Amino acid sequence: MIRKRLEELEERTLQKGACLASASRGRLKPQEESPSRTCFMRDRDRIIHSKAFRRLKHKTQVFLSPEGDHYRTRLTHTLEVSQISRTVARGLRLNEDLTEAIALGHDLGHTAFGHAGERALGEVVPGGFAHNEQSLRVVDRLEKGGEGLNLTMEVRDGILCHTGKKKADTMEGRIVHYADRIAYLNHDIDDAIRGDILSPQDIPASLRRVLGQTHSQRIDTLVNGLLTYGEEEGEIGLPPLLEEAMLEMRDFMFRHVYQNPRAKGEERKGQWVLTQLYRHFSENADDLPTDYMQIALQEGAERAACDYVAGMTDRFAVDVFSRLYIPQSWNK
Repeated sequence: MIRKRLEELEERTLQKGACLASASRGRLKPQEESPSRTCFMRDRDRIIHSKAFRRLKHKTQVFLSPEGDHYRTRLTHTLEVSQISRTVARGLRLNEDLTEAIALGHDLGHTAFGHAGERALGEVVPGGFAHNEQSLRVVDRLEKGGEGLNLTMEVRDGILCHTGKKKADTMEGRIVHYADRIAYLNHDIDDAIRGDILSPQDIPASLRRVLGQTHSQRIDTLVNGLLTYGEEEGEIGLPPLLEEAMLEMRDFMFRHVYQNPRAKGEERKGQWVLTQLYRHFSENADDLPTDYMQIALQEGAERAACDYVAGMTDRFAVDVFSRLYIPQSWNK
């Protein structure tokens, strides 16, 4: 059987700390194994073929509706995270299939309009809103008409723990935590330069000396740092100098890009759209699509409204808002 051969290959070639497919803790609902794919390969395929994954192509990364073809979307961000994660996993002889599945699924629960949308729902949804928790809900509850994707425990844990204080149980999951930050810091610099929000010389000289002068140099420095640290320490992390530089770069980006009115001036409008949509559907559950009406009956209208609005793409959210609140004669 092909799957058995693949599992035996993992056992022979991966390092001691790797998470082996044959040692997986299983799924929420027991399921017959694939004859040709390991459990983590199967999870990766389920994520790629999901509706939530396809919607990422029309969700904002940082810049709302940017003019130009080359700005990142939530989908291209996800692909960059996956590429960095796989490079590190392969270099450290960890489970590349598990790492890839976590990376591809980590942002499935992200809202329209980037983190502005997340903040908007966080202010109105009872109990708050966090995109990593919503990503887990997408794969557990919302996909496949409410059946969920029934992913392995290891992939579910990695998706939930890719951000926040709790570390993933597996080294593969901890790779994605770092790869996510490496990807977004560097591609957001690239997009900010493209949008004339930053110039390369705005980046502090001390950070350019440590991390590199260009987009590719910075990623290469940080990826090699992860590999070096992993080989020397047997854990996922960065050497102290690079860890400190990455945190300083994050602070710099918050001051100059993420909180910059030129870059984020339209965010308030996106937040207003999602807030109004959430309020409408939580008060008018009969307007929800059939799948979400079922959630409203089982878990309440507020939960269903959150799930529906959180899954919308930027464009679809604006279209629904227009249908609800703008006279149709004005939309022609």
